[in-house]
Amino acid sequence: MSSSNRVETKLIHAGELRPRVAGAVNLPIFQSATYEYGGEDDYNDIRYIRLNNTPNHTVLGAKLAAIEGAEAAMVAASGMAAISTALLSILSKGDHLLIQDCLYGGTHDFVTKDLPCLGIDFDFIDPCDPDSWAKKIRKETKAIYVETIANPLMGVPELAAIVDFARSHKIISIIDNTFASPINFRPAEFGFDLSVHSCTKYLNGHSDIVGGACIGKEILVKNVTRKLNHLGGTMDPHAAFLLHRGMKTLSLRVRHQNESALKIARYLEQHSAIGRVNYPGLESHPAHERAGKWLDGFGGMLSFELKEEKSEIADQFLKALHYPICAPSLGGVESLITRPATTSHLGLSKEDRKKVGITDSLIRFSTGIEATEDLIEDFDQALKKISATLTR
Repeated sequence: MSSSNRVETKLIHAGELRPRVAGAVNLPIFQSATYEYGGEDDYNDIRYIRLNNTPNHTVLGAKLAAIEGAEAAMVAASGMAAISTALLSILSKGDHLLIQDCLYGGTHDFVTKDLPCLGIDFDFIDPCDPDSWAKKIRKETKAIYVETIANPLMGVPELAAIVDFARSHKIISIIDNTFASPINFRPAEFGFDLSVHSCTKYLNGHSDIVGGACIGKEILVKNVTRKLNHLGGTMDPHAAFLLHRGMKTLSLRVRHQNESALKIARYLEQHSAIGRVNYPGLESHPAHERAGKWLDGFGGMLSFELKEEKSEIADQFLKALHYPICAPSLGGVESLITRPATTSHLGLSKEDRKKVGITDSLIRFSTGIEATEDLIEDFDQALKKISATLTR
């Protein structure tokens, strides 16, 4: 396949088996734990489902690598399986990690609670302040880790500076590209060594599986795969089939979500009941200039605070909505809304949340593919209900 093909075409055709299996247009579910021995002389090449090399796994890997412009890719049983295994394939006892200070709660917990038990140290960095990073690097530092769009305040790091810093200090650059998706940002093309995804979110897009992926340099992906082969976090073939199917509409979904989220963010920013809106597409957002420079779209995620900064008022607002479902996760065709303090960042202490600006009343919204006008009208009626309650 031509490397000049655009992402929409790669999503449909990259990595597909040729010839097609029995002429089937769709890749079948290979529901087989083991395969005939084919003379392999490396344990990791033996065809076996735990070793991530069934047709469902290999097709997904080729497609993911193609859409991010990377050398290789692999899938895992969950986003955290991908993230934790990627870090464990790079870090060992005595090593040191630099990681951004505001990030997904599961990653934060793994780094702060699990890595120290393995003798691995870390330091948090402000990903928007390159001048401060050199003060924290050590001779034991092996990697630097950031998120393209940070969860849940939607910050965007100094991406170019991260890549330059990693290269100049000969450490590995890792980025969680879940919120942006390959439609809005392709880390390998930008110079990152490795990207990780929760495929549960935008890549699958239908809220019906959990999955993860690592994409990047071939040698790094190979090391992650071998580590995962031992840890056992392999994606099930049916989940692989659903991910493969969901990815085909990724471009259509994400581009609608980009456009819809921007309109909703602008609406909220102008509303008298809203105190603050976090969305990199807004000129008022501190990361707007960086996001406009490096991203092809601002994403479908936003967060905001009501002027009445009380968690009980935020909960009343959530209950007043008709369309967005109050549930954890994100990136699906349906709009989801939640308070991070009660879901994605519940594992952090209140003090740790406060340090990075995550209040108990912060609301996070994942834009689905519903009509934008219907979502705005729903927000409007819910805000009116809250305002009426406060004026009684």
